[in-house]
Amino acid sequence: MPLVTFAVSGQGTGVAQTVAVDGADYTIETDAYEAFGGKDQHPSPLAYTLASLSSCNQVTSSIVAKELGITLEHVKFDVAADFNPTTMTTGTDRPGETTFQNLRIDAQITTDGTDEQVAKLAEETERRCPVSQLFAQAGVKITNNWTRA
Repeated sequence: MPLVTFAVSGQGTGVAQTVAVDGADYTIETDAYEAFGGKDQHPSPLAYTLASLSSCNQVTSSIVAKELGITLEHVKFDVAADFNPTTMTTGTDRPGETTFQNLRIDAQITTDGTDEQVAKLAEETERRCPVSQLFAQAGVKITNNWTRA
């Protein structure tokens, strides 16, 4: 399968930025928390990162469920991670602490799938979700917990 290119272009002032998505008629507005010099008027890049993980799991789980022949009536993802901002804000080198740590993905699903199919859905979604794999390949510890709603 050929590669698919995704591209964005961002510009801004201070910590706020407007990001245009190539080929789309919309933009993404970002800001930062007041503690990082922002006005907290839009999601931060870190919030968008976790939102990307949640929505990528949604898309991937839909693809996997279809392959497994099960219906996902509803999925709710709660995503959380710990972040040490020391390196970013002070320049003090903290090896291994410059990214998210202890990433937690809790999925509550409503499905007609069997327990075995739900376990396979969780396993395959984690393995195949591109954003999950970015975290995994960066060495972030990920805990996935999938339960029925």
